[in-house]
Amino acid sequence: MKNYKTQYLIIGSGIIGLSIAKSLKEKSPDSDILMLEKESEVGTHASGRNSGVLHAGFYYTADSFKAKFAKEGNQRLTEYCKQKGLKINNAGKVVVATNEKDLETLFELKRRGDKNGVDISVVDEDELSSLEPAAMTHKNALYSPTTSTVDPKEIVKQLQIDLEKQGVRFLFNEGYYRNHGDNRIETSSNKIIIADRIINTAGLYADKVAKDFNFSKNCTIIPFKGIYLKNKAGELKIKKHIYPVPNIDNPFLGVHFTTSVDGAIKLGPTAIPAFWRENYKGFDNFKLGEMFNILGWEANLFLSNSFGFRNLAFTEMRKYYRNYFVNLAKPLLRADIELDSLIIKTEPGMRAQLLNTKTKELLQDFVIEGNKKSVHILNAVSPALTASFPFADYIVEKYIK
Repeated sequence: MKNYKTQYLIIGSGIIGLSIAKSLKEKSPDSDILMLEKESEVGTHASGRNSGVLHAGFYYTADSFKAKFAKEGNQRLTEYCKQKGLKINNAGKVVVATNEKDLETLFELKRRGDKNGVDISVVDEDELSSLEPAAMTHKNALYSPTTSTVDPKEIVKQLQIDLEKQGVRFLFNEGYYRNHGDNRIETSSNKIIIADRIINTAGLYADKVAKDFNFSKNCTIIPFKGIYLKNKAGELKIKKHIYPVPNIDNPFLGVHFTTSVDGAIKLGPTAIPAFWRENYKGFDNFKLGEMFNILGWEANLFLSNSFGFRNLAFTEMRKYYRNYFVNLAKPLLRADIELDSLIIKTEPGMRAQLLNTKTKELLQDFVIEGNKKSVHILNAVSPALTASFPFADYIVEKYIK
């Protein structure tokens, strides 16, 4: 049995784990860091499967981590992509309304954006037509010029290259197995790692790892599957991201159009309740115990209809039918725009959404728990990519250094 010793052990090499390693190296270049990754490369799950949108930061209430870090994160990742020569599409975004009720939420988003210091403006129908001729709205829309798209896989690979040059070690194909106490953990192939500090950024399994360290006591992750439809570049004449006014009482932003870095248009995502944590396709990565646990919680939420889960489940499951899925997006566009080219299904992603098991509510913000020995990053969902650099700095300064 081989033993490893390290100053910092980071479990999971998604965007948050990589960004924490980056922050640690910037603050202490001599830091000894080992990254434990159960897959064969970085960013295999949420970090490499998301939409790649760099959000501006106007969706979130001013007292949240998301609001605190989205604007700065957008700026810093934009600068990073330009510095490293990575792809970025500074398309901008419009948020459109379909009725009078939507307008109330639209102006609430404007107020949030103003409080968060975000560059955002209210436009009328004529101004919207000038900005994005394909979009339709009811009276008013929001325009966000700083919303962009990147290639998330390109970013995590570049971060790996940067970190390896600085001496960060990566242990691939080795998952976390269990905690032996005194900051000794065992890997999936029975290796022992002893660390001064353990940082849990395990994504879909972050809650399970945290429970091994007596954290995440009243939380569990409920996975939601995200699927996009897309076309080939140039087949649909949309320039900007077109989003609906969201339901701000839940963490999902509704079906929308995203302009990718390669010019293709994506429609989505779904938020389909999944049956196990890596339930991407068929029975891949099937785990019976996980399925029973997650189905138990989903049945509980369905019967109690907490946060409108029953309607959410019915609506999302219907999105497996392409015509229903596409029809949801038609109110965002002019009536003469055809969506027949949206036929390519993208690689599914999984949202590691944290549920408070006492209140049966989906937690909206990032969650951090820990002590002097270990730190656990929970609910690092959208806009985690956008917020990753300043969020990592905060974790390092507040919980690690």
